[in-house]
Amino acid sequence: MPSNEQLAEQLDPATTVLLTVECQQGVVGQDSALPELAKEARSSGVLRNVARLVAGAHETGVQVLHAVAERRPDGRGANHNARLFRAAARLPVQQLSGTTAVRVAEPIEVWDEDFVVRRLHGLSPLAGTDVDALLRNLGCRNLLVTGVSANIAIPNAVFDAVNLGYTAVVPSDAIAGVPSDYAHAMVRNTLALVATITTTDAVLACWKGPWRGAQG
Repeated sequence: MPSNEQLAEQLDPATTVLLTVECQQGVVGQDSALPELAKEARSSGVLRNVARLVAGAHETGVQVLHAVAERRPDGRGANHNARLFRAAARLPVQQLSGTTAVRVAEPIEVWDEDFVVRRLHGLSPLAGTDVDALLRNLGCRNLLVTGVSANIAIPNAVFDAVNLGYTAVVPSDAIAGVPSDYAHAMVRNTLALVATITTTDAVLACWKGPWRGAQG
C-alpha cells in the first residue's frame, strides 16, 4: 500500500478520473444475467463502495466515467471469437442497447457531468472505445479503476491503462469477481505488479484531506 502522501499525489482531482466498469443493471443489478457475480458484488459491499467512490468524486470534482458493455439486438459488430461471447449470447438477460440492462445500477448515481461510454465489442472498456481520447482531453494521468469483473474486464482495463501510459489505481474492495476469493488472488498476484492497490476508505480520506483545503 502507498503512503498517504503518495496516494494523495496520485489522486489529485485535476489529473484523476474514476472509471466504473460494467456496473450496469444487467450485470450487477437484481435481474442480472450473471447472478453469481451480481450477488458477490452486492453482498461483499463492492457495489456500495463503488457508489461511495462515485459520490466522493462528485463532491471533490473528480471526473467520473462509466463504461458500459452492450450489444445491438441484431448482434452486428459483436465478437464471436471466444467461448465467453458465445455463452453471453445465450443468456436469458441480454445487454441490449436502450434497455434497462445497460443502465448504471443503483446505488451508483450518474450526474450530468459524468461520461457514459458504451462498447459493442471486445473485453476492455479502453480498447477500441472513446475512453482513451476522453481521458487525454481531460488531462487524466491517473485512472481509478472500479467495478466488475476481476475475472475479465478489470484486468483488461488496468493493463490497457498501463500500456497507454496512465497510472492505474485499484481500490481492492471496489472490484468483484467469481468465485468470491478470485478478486483477492487477482489483486495479490497480478494487479499489484502493475497498479497502485488501495482501499475505498483511503481514497475518500485523500479527497477529504489536502485537496479540500486547496480548493477552498
